[in-house]
Amino acid sequence: MFQLLAYTFQIGHGLLGLVIFVLDVVAIVGLLRGSASTVHKVLWIVLILFFPFVGVLLYYVIGRSPRDA
Repeated sequence: MFQLLAYTFQIGHGLLGLVIFVLDVVAIVGLLRGSASTVHKVLWIVLILFFPFVGVLLYYVIGRSPRDA
């Protein structure tokens, strides 16, 4: 019983990590294709790479310009 629970917990974390990774890649690609300045792009990419979950969340909430959405 506990082994099944532990295995399910590990799979859940793996899927969560995969989702965060995909969101990070999508955000970085969208950021690179956008019209923002180079400094703006570099700062957001560094934030996303160093803080994957928080960085991508902040980028989608406050970082995207209306032109690039």
